Amino acid sequence: MREVSLGLILFFFWLALSGHYTAFLISIGVITTVLCVVLARRMGALDSEGHPTQLFYQALTYWPWLAWEVVKSAWSVTKIILDPKLPISPTMTVVEGSQRTAVGLATYGNSITLTPGTITTLVEGNRLTVHALVRDGALDLEGGGMDQRVTQFEGRS
Repeated sequence: MREVSLGLILFFFWLALSGHYTAFLISIGVITTVLCVVLARRMGALDSEGHPTQLFYQALTYWPWLAWEVVKSAWSVTKIILDPKLPISPTMTVVEGSQRTAVGLATYGNSITLTPGTITTLVEGNRLTVHALVRDGALDLEGGGMDQRVTQFEGRS
């Protein structure tokens, strides 16, 4: 089932990026998709960590939430940049991730980094060291809202 899922995702992604729908190009897309799936299977990358199909339904609520967080943070960073005084207060903080899987912890670290104004600089066990452009960004992370959402995404409440 993971092979079919990966194949469909890769093919439709390729098709969306291609923008050309001739028989030749579609057949090339099918061939390269099959080749990628075969290689992924041979490399052992089609397990629950490499292609986490079990997270599909949680992703339907997590991705829109993350997109909204990125928009809010981008707006905040834009206001800081446009302010003539440039009111930044760079801060390093350490947050504890409550995720139990590598996928969950990687999602947490990547979600922090995707959010403008913050970047995960180090992961040791469940501890993530984060640089924030302003102290409020660090305080927001320390509040644990994003950690809780990623834990829900991971499948635990």
